[in-house]
Amino acid sequence: MISASQLRAGMAIRFEGQVYRVLEAEFKAGGGQASGVEKTRLENITTGRLWDHNFRPDERLEDLELDTKRMEYLYSDGENCVFMDPQSFEQVEVPGAVIGSAARFLRAGMELPVQFFESRAISVVFPDTVEAQVADTAPPIHSGQDNAWKQATLDNGEKIQVPLFIALGETIRVDIRTGRYLERVRTERKRGA
Repeated sequence: MISASQLRAGMAIRFEGQVYRVLEAEFKAGGGQASGVEKTRLENITTGRLWDHNFRPDERLEDLELDTKRMEYLYSDGENCVFMDPQSFEQVEVPGAVIGSAARFLRAGMELPVQFFESRAISVVFPDTVEAQVADTAPPIHSGQDNAWKQATLDNGEKIQVPLFIALGETIRVDIRTGRYLERVRTERKRGA
């Protein structure tokens, strides 16, 4: 058992007989004599429904132990993403709805932690950023403006806005939650070539 003030994103809890994955948790101070609340966004792992709920900070909740396995992404069949355990070669289907919008950044061979509850995959843990290559964009423009943007298509088919100086074939870093450009990935130039 934990208190609601200990909730963090990525945890799993049982509340009113249902199992939820914590997507967001943030303490909001109360005004005057109010004690404040722990604002959460929860996902029901059975139905996939999202639920915004406020807990009292001292409210006791049952935290659930999750098993985490590092697995290799193989492919998507439209509704499910298939991952494989590199040691046992066991394959697991994870519903695309569980993965959410981050599924667009999955690439064959990518290894990610998959979280299980009672032998059922309930989430895939993505890094905050991912690197992608620019597959199509207008020619680069090197101007004094650093706030001008153009559209680029990444090697995974996603279209995002990038600064004008980004060229075709460059590797960029993208925020996986928002799908926004963060920075250009610099590569070491070979010396003496």
